[in-house]
Amino acid sequence: MLVMSKLQNVRVALQNTKLNKSGHNKFAGYKYFELGDFLPQVNELFQQVGLFSQISYTADIATLTITCVENGSSVVFTSPMGSAALKGCHEVQNIGAVETYQRRYLYVTALEIVEHDALDSSKPVTGVIKATDGAAESISPERLEVVNKVASAMQDWLTENSLDDAILTYENAALETDEKVFLWTHFSSTDRSRMKKRSEAMRVEARKKENV
Repeated sequence: MLVMSKLQNVRVALQNTKLNKSGHNKFAGYKYFELGDFLPQVNELFQQVGLFSQISYTADIATLTITCVENGSSVVFTSPMGSAALKGCHEVQNIGAVETYQRRYLYVTALEIVEHDALDSSKPVTGVIKATDGAAESISPERLEVVNKVASAMQDWLTENSLDDAILTYENAALETDEKVFLWTHFSSTDRSRMKKRSEAMRVEARKKENV
């Protein structure tokens, strides 16, 4: 079919184009392509050879249809729909996040774009990357503001040498795990150690009171 011949020409032209990966997974230590890294080039190449692309979604399947504008022949790529649960986001925002990922994966598949193999990311990352690097990436702007306010209040208590109040502020905030990781990036290792030791002592004191 003519559509396949044209698509193959686009694949070859795209692989000879210098593309930069702007996405960065700091936890696993690899970079990846975002839509903006290749889609403008793809659209230009499609226009040059006479191809049209369209993406559609159902509850179960995401579909990319590439059609030759000369004779109407087409080729279809599909991917099972997933789900997202971004913190602090509405349902529509989660749907949008899923659709964005599906668009990227469908074009990566159709254009044979070489990506990082996620299955290889289980190898431990060594070097300068720390566990807290990228800790804020999965937290919504609204929740980041909350975490920053909690950290600021704790800093104020530390300035007044009130470890107990700093710890109670932290505990009463009831933060999620990723929010806690990000919060601790606000403090020096010395302050973290001080609060950890005092928190353990407070728990011991509380147990003693319960046993009285």
